[in-house]
Amino acid sequence: MLIIMILGALIFLALFIFSVQNLFAYLEEEAREEIRQAQKVHQDLRKRKEKVSREMMEAEREANRIFVLYEMTREITKTFSQEEAFYIFKSKLRENVVFEDCVLLAPDSKESVLPPLKPDDESFVFLLNNEKEVLGHLFFKGVAASDKDKVMILSHQFALALRRVVLYQKVERIAIHDNLTGVYTRRYVLERFEEELRRAQMRKINLSFLMLDVDFFKNFNDQYGHLTGDQILKEIGAIIKASIREIDIAGRYGGEEFCVVLPDTDLSGALLAAERIRSSVTKTSIKAYDTVVKATVSIGAATFPVHGSLRDELLDKADWALYRAKKSGRNRVSAFGVYKE
Repeated sequence: MLIIMILGALIFLALFIFSVQNLFAYLEEEAREEIRQAQKVHQDLRKRKEKVSREMMEAEREANRIFVLYEMTREITKTFSQEEAFYIFKSKLRENVVFEDCVLLAPDSKESVLPPLKPDDESFVFLLNNEKEVLGHLFFKGVAASDKDKVMILSHQFALALRRVVLYQKVERIAIHDNLTGVYTRRYVLERFEEELRRAQMRKINLSFLMLDVDFFKNFNDQYGHLTGDQILKEIGAIIKASIREIDIAGRYGGEEFCVVLPDTDLSGALLAAERIRSSVTKTSIKAYDTVVKATVSIGAATFPVHGSLRDELLDKADWALYRAKKSGRNRVSAFGVYKE
C-alpha cells in the first residue's frame, strides 16, 4: 500500500514537473514571439524613418533646385541683353555645379557640331532653340556626371530666358528701325540725339547733326511711280549707313528726308561726312525694278556748341542749312551760316 502511494506521488510529481516545463516552454516561446514582433516593429519604424529622411532630403534638394531656378529667373528677367543673361546663368551655374568651362556659341558656330549629351561625356553641347529657329548653343566642358541633371535643368531655364531676350530684341529692332529704309526711326534718332548732346555737354566735346533731302523726289514718284520712289529711298538709306561710322546714328526724318547724328564731330568733320554721303549717292546708279535712275541729295549741317546748345536749336539750324543747300542749286552740302549764293 505504501509503495502504491509512493508511486502515485512520484507519478504526480513527474506530471507536475512536465506541466511546469511545458508552461515555461510556452511562456518562453510567447516571450520570443513578442520579442520578434517588437523587432519587426522596430525594423518597420527604422525603415519608415529612413524613408522619411530620404523624402526630406529629396524635398530639400527639390526646394533648393526651385530656389536656384527662381533666383536665376528673377535676375535674368531684369535684363534684355544676351551677354548679361548668359553671365547671370553662368554665375548661378557656378554656384551649384562643378564644371571646367561654359561658353555661349552663336547658332552657326563650328563648335556646335559636337555630339549631344551622353552619360559618359564630360564635354557636350546643349541646343538653345524655339519653335522656329536655333538661338544658339551652350558648350560645357568638364561637367561631373553627378551634376549633369542640374546642368540640363538650368540650361532649359536659360533657354526660356534667352527666347524672351531674343523676342524683345526683335520687337525693339522693329520698333526703332524704319521698315522701308533700314535706318532708325525719327523718334529713336531724336532720343539718341538728346542723349549724345548731354554727353557732349558734360564732356565738353563737339557734336554735329546732318539733315538730308532727296532732290526732286516728287518727280521720281510722278514719273516712275511710288514703288520706284520707295526703292530709291531704300538705296539711299543703305548708302548713308555705308558712308558713316559705327557710332553715328542715321535715321529717316520723314518722307524723303534723312538725318544723321555725328558724336564727337566738329564742323569740318561733319562737312566731310556729309560730302562723303552726297558723293556716294551721286555716283550710284539705283536699279528700281525695270528702271535705272540717278538721284542726288542736299545736306545741311549744324554743330554743337558753335551753332547752339539745345537739340531743337541745332535741328532748326541744320534744316536752315539744308534749305540754303537746296536754294543754292541742290546736290550740295551747306553748314549753318556758311553758304554761297
